[in-house]
Amino acid sequence: MTAQEQQKPKRIIKMPEVSNKTALCKTAIYELIAKGEFPKQVRLSTRSVGWSEASVDQWIDERIALSDAGAVA
Repeated sequence: MTAQEQQKPKRIIKMPEVSNKTALCKTAIYELIAKGEFPKQVRLSTRSVGWSEASVDQWIDERIALSDAGAVA
C-alpha cells in the first residue's frame, strides 16, 4: 500500500458510484454479492446502504490481477 493510499480518508459510496467504478449494473452487483464475490453493503440507515470505497477498490484491483494472470473469473 502506498503512502497516498494510507492517507486516503475512508469513504462510503452509494450504488451509482459503485456501478460507475466497476462498470457493472445494479443487478450484476447484487448477484455477485449473493454469490459472495463482491463486497457486502454497509447499512447506513433503515433504508440506505453504501459500500466501503476501499473494499470496492480492492475488488477492482483483484479483478485486474486475475485478468493480468490470465484467469477467468
